[in-house]
Amino acid sequence: MYNRPLINNDGHIYGLVHGGFLQNISARTGSALSYQKLEQRLSAIIDSAKVGTLSQSKIGIEKESLRAAETGGISQTPHPQSLGSPLTNPYITTDFSEAMMELITPPCDSVEQALDFLNDLQVFVYSQLREEILWATSMPCVVESGDSIPVAQYGKSNAGMMKTVYRRGLGYRYGRTMQVIAGVHFNYSFSDNFWAMYQDIEKDKQQRQSFISDQYMCLIRNMLRYGWLIPYLFGASPAVCKSFLHGKPSLLSSFNENTVYEPYATSLRMGDIGYTNNKESMAGIKANYDSLDTYIESLRCAIETPFDEYEKIGVKVDGEYRQLNANILQIENEYYSTVRPKQVLLDNEKPTNALEQRGIEYIEIRSIDVNAFDPLGINEEQLRFLEIFVLFCLLQESPALSPNEINEIDMNLVQVAHMGREPGIRLSCNDESIELRQWASELLAAMQGVAQLLDDAHDSKSYTESLGSQLDCVLDPAMTTSARMLEEMRENDEGFYHFARRMSLEHHNYFNTLALTEDRKRQFEQAANDSIALQLAIEADDTIDFDEYLRRYFAQ
Repeated sequence: MYNRPLINNDGHIYGLVHGGFLQNISARTGSALSYQKLEQRLSAIIDSAKVGTLSQSKIGIEKESLRAAETGGISQTPHPQSLGSPLTNPYITTDFSEAMMELITPPCDSVEQALDFLNDLQVFVYSQLREEILWATSMPCVVESGDSIPVAQYGKSNAGMMKTVYRRGLGYRYGRTMQVIAGVHFNYSFSDNFWAMYQDIEKDKQQRQSFISDQYMCLIRNMLRYGWLIPYLFGASPAVCKSFLHGKPSLLSSFNENTVYEPYATSLRMGDIGYTNNKESMAGIKANYDSLDTYIESLRCAIETPFDEYEKIGVKVDGEYRQLNANILQIENEYYSTVRPKQVLLDNEKPTNALEQRGIEYIEIRSIDVNAFDPLGINEEQLRFLEIFVLFCLLQESPALSPNEINEIDMNLVQVAHMGREPGIRLSCNDESIELRQWASELLAAMQGVAQLLDDAHDSKSYTESLGSQLDCVLDPAMTTSARMLEEMRENDEGFYHFARRMSLEHHNYFNTLALTEDRKRQFEQAANDSIALQLAIEADDTIDFDEYLRRYFAQ
């Protein structure tokens, strides 16, 4: 067990996975990184005889998709009533726009179970759509203007109004067009049995939940450090319809008369044209990931600090709320990050309060583009790698992030988003310049032991196989999703809109050939009906006006 050789792209064997397999990686690549702690922890988990606890993790997927007319414009129709209330349906809701559908799986026991549930959700949604399709890409379909994008509605309750006003505020602050970029979110939590084993091998004596939260913050810091890997490997937005820019000047190149792009882009969604906290430099906002306490405090500070530019918008103007407040952040969710610590919320509970009181329950990875080549928007191979990546980030040494390293993280992400496939492109690691291909190869090599550990836990070979596929994409950027998109557009002599519409129609036809089991159909229909009843009950239970509701919410 764990004695397969690890081979680099030059054909050199690094060593054996168990017993010194990582000791030469840094020396070979000239990297400033050390993998000694990773190797120690891998060995300790193997020696614990509790590798199986890694198969008890929970996986969840959230997939966003714009409802669009078959001609490609953003839907102007309300969220279909047959899908239930977006305020209370646990599986089908909306994001910024009434047209932006969000499909949510529950926490699942396996990758297969999560994908099956997501598949069934889309079969059910398509069975309820009339002359509409779900847009197959992260970047939106034809956008006539920001005003043409309908803001999501959640009913007459105070809780529903708060969700709508928050989105209205996002529109005023960033523009509505920016808010209809779609993505896939990956939720992951380790089991209680794993944490018990891991705390034991770490010889940590603090209270269990404190240990868990500390370890999740270590994981998150590393996901930020190495997070550029995700847009490189899974970026699927190298081009965008010109309508997205609304005639504004751009440094993007012209692909054809209706499409702009970057020749070596991976994920424009994650780049300068996507949804980022573009006010960071002005307002000094930056989450602090040193610990859960510092993270909470940094977000609370932003939520409680007024910002001049937003005060100019106004909060309640002519009797209508334009935003929840004029602070740097309206609420915690406004802070954009590629990964978030999460805790399940109680009714009307602030996320920072939930984290403070009950610690971190799971993490949410938010940097995944919708994969246009798969009807589900994501596939098994991607999810296997994300599991590897999460565990690697937990086991790898994770010091605090310095201000300089935070700048490196931001620059690396933008570099990869716009130019990730450019030959010889270099990133910054601990103040050292390193070629992306070299660094990515090194990281994937370091993940080999993690992949083998997960294969053993699940009695499979799929994790090692997924890792091999990602290495192929590093060695040959033409194999990445972003490169394949551009190549297919060239081969078919089509711009982004025509490519995305073609794929959307293919997915529409695919799902319309599928049928749900009676049990699954009843489950989704019942969830829809129950959600409508629950929304009505919430509306009936309101006893205070919206002003007072907001005052009490923010006073928590």
